[in-house]
Amino acid sequence: MKIVKTIDEVRRQVKEWKAQGLSVGLVPTMGYLHEGHASLIDASHRDNDRTVVSDFVNPMQFGPTEDLESYPRDIQHDAALVEEHGGDIIFNPEPNEMYHEGFSSFVDMNVLTQELCGLSRPVHFRGVCTVVSKLFNIVQPDRAYFGKKDAQQLAVIRHMVDDLNMDIEIIGCPIVREEDGLAKSSRNTYLDAEERKAALVLSQAINLGIKMVRDGEKDCSAITEAMKKHISAEPRARIDYVKIVDLATMQQITNIDRPALCAIAVYIGKTRLIDNFFTEDV
Repeated sequence: MKIVKTIDEVRRQVKEWKAQGLSVGLVPTMGYLHEGHASLIDASHRDNDRTVVSDFVNPMQFGPTEDLESYPRDIQHDAALVEEHGGDIIFNPEPNEMYHEGFSSFVDMNVLTQELCGLSRPVHFRGVCTVVSKLFNIVQPDRAYFGKKDAQQLAVIRHMVDDLNMDIEIIGCPIVREEDGLAKSSRNTYLDAEERKAALVLSQAINLGIKMVRDGEKDCSAITEAMKKHISAEPRARIDYVKIVDLATMQQITNIDRPALCAIAVYIGKTRLIDNFFTEDV
């Protein structure tokens, strides 16, 4: 396993692999890897002959008041995890390698990006679509792996790949959780001890929503209001959104009569955390 810093190095290596008839998987990450990322690398290692893990904190998907500078970084820790789980290359570029002086081309999308995280983070998905498109062009993978915790991101990328006729299979992998239920996230490191306890309100609300759907509830407002009530009982929690949306369009629906996503975003102190469930998985 090796760390490479330039686009040319990645392309050269991938061309060698492709000349040998080897398949290539890509796991795009922003680094500070945890067991959730490890599960994506495991899936790529299982499905492909070689795996590239990108490790890049993408400045384009952060708004002016968001946590770009404080976002956790530890490339040596990441390298050890990637090697342990069978990755072959870490692509760890500097921002000026990905965005040269005068960079002015973007991949944008509407509809799917106008709900959920797109409402509170208006520049986010343009940054995601642009950097993922660049990574797809650089690596030319056969398959790319994304976690279902970022469910809207997964839907947006699948839609982008379909719209732009990219010859890449997008694989969504299940949420990985801590023993107490909290979804794994690099941002969990921001939480102090009391906030960490308070953060369990997210997975508790998700479990409440799952139980209501299993018990036959179809009314979206009944489900989301019950979840909001539970979250609001935690004084350290501030709700960004609790919504149920059409899985294909990411637009809100009133009744669960089609494949749907129940997604939540909650601030615990200053830290914004997300969680979700897919009604088809209930």
